[in-house]
This record gives sequence, C-alpha cells and structure tokens, in this order.
Amino acid sequence: MNEDKKRFGMSKADKERLLAAMRSQTPVAPEQRRTARRIIAPELLRFDTMPEYTEIQVQKAVGKQLGLDDVYYMLHDGLATNHTSINGRDFLNFSTYDYLGLNGDPRVREAAMAAAEKYGMSASASRLTAGERPPHRELEAAIASLCDTESAICYVSGHSTNVSTLNCLFGNRDVIFYDELSHNSLILGASHSGAARYSYANNDMESLDKLLEEHRYNYQRAIIVTEGLFSMDGCLCDLPRLLDLKKKHGCLLMVDEAHSMGVVGRTGSGVREYFGVPSDAVDIWMGTLSKTFCGCGGYIAGKSALTEFLKFKSPSYVYSVGMPPAMAAASHEAIRLMLAEPERVARLHRNGSLFVSLAKEKGLDTGKSQGFSVVPIITGDSICSCLCYQELKNRGILALPIIYPAVEEGKARVRFFISAMHTEEDIRTAVNAIAEVLPVAREKAKSYAK
Repeated sequence: MNEDKKRFGMSKADKERLLAAMRSQTPVAPEQRRTARRIIAPELLRFDTMPEYTEIQVQKAVGKQLGLDDVYYMLHDGLATNHTSINGRDFLNFSTYDYLGLNGDPRVREAAMAAAEKYGMSASASRLTAGERPPHRELEAAIASLCDTESAICYVSGHSTNVSTLNCLFGNRDVIFYDELSHNSLILGASHSGAARYSYANNDMESLDKLLEEHRYNYQRAIIVTEGLFSMDGCLCDLPRLLDLKKKHGCLLMVDEAHSMGVVGRTGSGVREYFGVPSDAVDIWMGTLSKTFCGCGGYIAGKSALTEFLKFKSPSYVYSVGMPPAMAAASHEAIRLMLAEPERVARLHRNGSLFVSLAKEKGLDTGKSQGFSVVPIITGDSICSCLCYQELKNRGILALPIIYPAVEEGKARVRFFISAMHTEEDIRTAVNAIAEVLPVAREKAKSYAK
C-alpha cells in the first residue's frame, strides 16, 4: 500500500508534520487564555442585598406602617393550648394544631421523660448505622397498626418526608399529578424528583381525569398526590373518586394526612376511616407527628417493600440522625391515648362544626371548610387580613393571617385552628369578634389602597 495515501483527507506525511508542529508549540498560560477578567460586584457576596431579603424588609416596613405587631416568630411563654401567654399576656389561642390537646397531657410527658432517662436526648447517629432504638420500632409498629398497613417508617422531619420520598421513588421517566392546594413539601418533592409534573384544580376530578388521559400514557410510573384534609381550606380530598381515577389510568396514589390524622373519622384514624376504604387501596400514606401526635417528624405507611426501599434509599432518612427517642415515645403514647379516649375526637368534631355554623350565621365566608380542625375566614385582600389579625390580637384572640403568596391575592384569610380543648364559649367569643372586626378592617384596607 502507498504510505502516502490519503486517509480522511490527509496524507500520512501531512499528518506527521501537523503533529510535530503541535508538539513544538509553547503552552499558553491560563491568564493569557482569558479574553477578559470578569469583575465580581461586591453586592453578590452579601446577603443583605439579595432581592429576597429586600422583599422581607419591605414587608416588615408595610406591617409597621399598618400598625401591626410582629405576626411571625412570636415567643410564647409556656404551653399553648386553647389559651397561651405571650409576654405575660393571656390570649384565646387559635394558632396551634395540637388538635386533641395531647401535648400537655402528663402521660405523654412521662413517656418522653422515661425514654430520655433510658436512651438520652439524641439518637446520636443515622438509624441506618448506629441510631436505632426500641422507641423508633415501637412507634412505627403503632403507626402501621393505626393505618392498617404492613409497615411504616418515621423521618425526623415532616417536610423532608414528602420531599425525600417523592424524590427517591420517581424520576425523569415518570409523572406526578398533584392537587393545586398541595403542601409546599409535596410540590418541592415532585420538582426535585425530575419527573414530569401536572397540577389539577383543587378536588376537580374532571380536570384530573383530562390531565391523566392526555399525559399519563407518555410515562412509565404515575402517581396522584393529594392532602387528606387541606391545611389552608379545611376541606377533605375526594378519596373515592381519586381511587376510581387511580384504577382507571393505572396510577399510584399518595395521601398526605398531616392535618387529617387524629382529626377525621370516628376514632381519628383519618380519611381511610372516614370514607370506609381499605388501607391498601392507597399506595402511600403519609402523615406528621407534630400535630395530633405532639412530637416531631413524619411517617410513610404502606407495603413492606415500600418502607424497606425508603430505609435504604431515601436521602433524608439515610443521611439524617434518627428521631430523638423521647419524641418517638411521646408520639407513641399520644396515639395510644387518642384511640383509648375517642371523646377527644368527638369533642373536636363538635367544636369545628359549631365554629362553621356560627360563622355562617354571621355571614362570614368560611370557604370550603367542612368544619373539622381548620376554618378559614376569607377576608379578601392581604391588608384586610393583617388588619383583622391585629384587631383580634388587641382583643386577646390569636389567629394568624394567611396572605399572598401562601394563597393567591384576593383569597387572603384569617385561619383558625380548632382543638378539642376549646370550649363553646371560646368559639362563640372568636366568631363574634371576627364578625365585628372584619367590616372595620375592610374599610381601613380601602383607605390604604387609595
């Protein structure tokens, strides 16, 4: 073969000459390769110049102009039940989600103290390595029994339970359909997963059905995500229709019972009990321990294969310290007391229904609330909501405003959390007060808008 024959448009001799020339070139210093040095503005290295920080300061300034006390991070003096103390002043309290009043129960406190005495205040390691303690397993067994599932797993944070579970189970070949009123943790978990995401109008099953018909079949696994009791509106998910659509379109279903467990159903066992559906009809049951069960963290309940998978693959579980044993023991005791004392749940139901019925008699807009533990009073714009909060606080009633962007502008509200500890007098006092202050706040809000 002719050695000088061209290969890929270049002869062998040409190729050798080119390589020799390249070897003889002097390397170019890195600073010479830069065409221009970028100037980094000092503001980019400061937190107080970030637009988001500036927005917070603007909101504080507006609050001061409106004559508002600090709305957030109020320092309570002690135990917050139907009453609480802030800076030595007593308030009728509608800002806690200790729905069954178990947080201050001496039996819960004693269970926590006994566990702390035996195991200390920290698990001191991830449960995967050296952080496993008997109270963890006992709590998970109690949750599995409560949810009527094969197994359960407890995380140290409720928010990260949702984020990590969705992120771990789904990927870019999958699709997630979530209710538009789903909690931030569910939306964030869906986003982090890399799966395709579609939001459907709150409890609009026709909207969901159309989305499923159009998009579900372009992906491998699909899951529908909803809350059991929506925390901003106080309405239940349409579980029977969700189960129909899950079956029709070949999907998984996840129900977040953060605000429905301990609240909904005759014994407080959640939407499963309320709607009378078998537990295995739902693939992933999620809940928190920081509300009815007066502890901290979240749980996932379902098939053993699900929880075992999460125990080895879920980042927020594997790479987080185990829940403090004392917290696990406290939540376990709270579950026991809820089931042993169903009158707490019955009293909560009566209180929620009374609040909604009285509010409607006064012409107040309670939105979609079904009278369980969450009752919003829709005020309209955000300024009006804040003014209502302040006037209620002046009267010794604590109920917080929910404003944009937590809810869309025009749907701002004052949200009341109802508990079994509230008396009929408490509820009548609160409803009468909001009915009186709302018209005044609306007039004031108009003057600020001019």
